[in-house]
Amino acid sequence: MSLGFGLSAGRQVIAQDLAPYLATQQPQQPGSTAPQPAASGTQDASSAKADPPASMPPKATLPDSPQPKAQGDEEAQQTKRILWIIPNFKSVTANTYLPPLSAKEKFALAAQDSFDYSAFVWVGMVAGLAQASKSEPSFGQGMSGYGIYYAHNFADNTIENFLVEGVVPSVTKQDPRYYTLGHGGLFKRTGYSVSRLFITRTDAGNTTFNVSEVVGAGAAAGIGNLYYPSNNNQWVKTYQRWGSQLIQDGLGNILKEFWPEINRSLFHSKY
Repeated sequence: MSLGFGLSAGRQVIAQDLAPYLATQQPQQPGSTAPQPAASGTQDASSAKADPPASMPPKATLPDSPQPKAQGDEEAQQTKRILWIIPNFKSVTANTYLPPLSAKEKFALAAQDSFDYSAFVWVGMVAGLAQASKSEPSFGQGMSGYGIYYAHNFADNTIENFLVEGVVPSVTKQDPRYYTLGHGGLFKRTGYSVSRLFITRTDAGNTTFNVSEVVGAGAAAGIGNLYYPSNNNQWVKTYQRWGSQLIQDGLGNILKEFWPEINRSLFHSKY
């Protein structure tokens, strides 16, 4: 009797001691939802690498298309103004990726080039040159004559900006910005700058004829007939204003192309 009782008590003690161990060794029942060991992050990392980011830039195909960043590019930045008195809002620093502009953004760009304080200074300089050359003798001289020259040149500049940078690019889906080439010799970059009068990008990034510049400037010259004095040479004056605007924009492109280097050399400035 005592021996049986002792064996029974011994089995109970052993069972109590082994209970935690036996519980961890029980086989998983079918349909069980027991947690599985955490998987390594390798699969998640490979999945993340499978799809490239949506913002990855397109393959460079144009002469001024952004190339891999070269050392020193950050020192050749375009600024919003040239010499603080010439609007430069539509210039794009070389090797810079930018999304296409919406129609609203194109009109905002035209407004910046027309109503920034530097635009008023620039128009004042152009008006002074026009008065000095007596391009419109009927406007007269002195301060009153200068005021008339200024009003007409301000209208010319504003109308041309909104047509070339806002209205026509929105209709033709063209990019009105000037993309700096930023590399090559003097003649190559100068030729490139002038060629941008006739060659531009579409919003999709393709090369196309610059309808915005040529047609926009021509339309602005035609609208000028509404507020310039009428005379027997009205059409001649229209073509002269058209040609003058193209020449002015071409010279502006050349200045914009080399402005980062000029700014860095003369003023030791990046911005």
